[in-house]
Amino acid sequence: MSLTEQPAPAPGPDPGDGDGAAQALRDRISADSLTTRRDYLRIVATVSGGLAIGGVGVAAGILHRHGDSEKLPESKKVTDALAPGQSVAFRFPGEEDRALAVRLPDGSLVGYSAVCTHLACAVLWREDRGNDGELYCPCHEGVFDARTGEVTAGPPPRPLPRIFLTEQPDGSVWAVATSRSGEPAREALCRQFLDSRPEMAQQLGCPGAGRATESRRT
Repeated sequence: MSLTEQPAPAPGPDPGDGDGAAQALRDRISADSLTTRRDYLRIVATVSGGLAIGGVGVAAGILHRHGDSEKLPESKKVTDALAPGQSVAFRFPGEEDRALAVRLPDGSLVGYSAVCTHLACAVLWREDRGNDGELYCPCHEGVFDARTGEVTAGPPPRPLPRIFLTEQPDGSVWAVATSRSGEPAREALCRQFLDSRPEMAQQLGCPGAGRATESRRT
C-alpha cells in the first residue's frame, strides 16, 4: 500500500452508526501511519547506506594519494619567501593535491599534505596554539603536531604525509618530494631519488645508489 494508491473502501458499518464509523477511521489512520513509517525507515536506510559507501570511497580513493607514486615528482616553487610564523597553501605533487608549507617560529621549515587522514577535510595551521602552533582539521576536531605531522588529538588514524621542502639562496621555497603517511624521511627520499636522481640518493647513503649511479654513466 502506498500513500498515493489507496484500496477501495471495504464494506463497513453504516455511516449513521457513530461507533462503527469512528472505528473504521481509526483503522485507516493506523494503516496509513504504518505505511509512512515503513517508507521513512526505507529512505533512512538507503541514505545511510549511501553515506557509508561514500565514506569508504573517501578513505580508499582520496587519502592514499600523497606519496603513493614511486616516481619523483617535478619540483615546484611554493613561494618567493616565507617568514617565521607564516604558512602558505599550495598544490603538490599534483594540481589536485592540497599541501601546506609552514615556517615555524624558530625558523624551521615544514610541509605536509593538507588533506586530513580521517575523512579528507582541509587541514589548517593555527599559529597561536603552543610553541609551534598546530595543524588542525575543523571538520571533526583532528589535531596534528606541526613539527612532526603526528596525530595529537581527535579521530585521524594516521599522521599527515610529509612534503619535503628546500630553500634557495634567494629565499624562495620549493617542494621536491613527498612521503607516505608515517614513512621515515630517508626511506621516502631514497625510494623516489634512487632511479631519478641517483647522485642525490648516493649522498643520502641509499641502498643500491652506487649501482644506480654506475648504470646511468654506462
